[in-house]
Amino acid sequence: MRFLMMVKHGENPGVPPKALMEAMDKLVEGEVKSGSMISTGGLAPTAQSTRVRVAKGKLTVTDGPFTEAKEIIGGFAIFNLKSKEEAVEKTRIFMELHREHWPEFEGETEIRQIFGPEEFATHEDFAKHLEVLSTKAS
Repeated sequence: MRFLMMVKHGENPGVPPKALMEAMDKLVEGEVKSGSMISTGGLAPTAQSTRVRVAKGKLTVTDGPFTEAKEIIGGFAIFNLKSKEEAVEKTRIFMELHREHWPEFEGETEIRQIFGPEEFATHEDFAKHLEVLSTKAS
């Protein structure tokens, strides 16, 4: 099962302490070596972002910063794990590093399971859709 962990915090949380970055480097290194971490990274501030939106039949493109953003996704990790419980435990360890090494940090990590074609293969409508796509690709 794949999971996406999204780290959310205020727009400008400050520079992470060196001790936190070192602890996270060790954690990431171990997760990559074990094969459970697929990818991880931080995201640029909203000032460097662009949103593409569809609303009421109209497409709009808006460059950041976005003044209404009280909380942003500042980073992410993608894992391949056995269960949601394992994802929660990995996330708890990650957030514990923040609590320990950056006590003034305020944020949260949202865990979402990633569904791909293999998870939907048993759903009859989706299986038919995949069959149509593969026929068109041939």
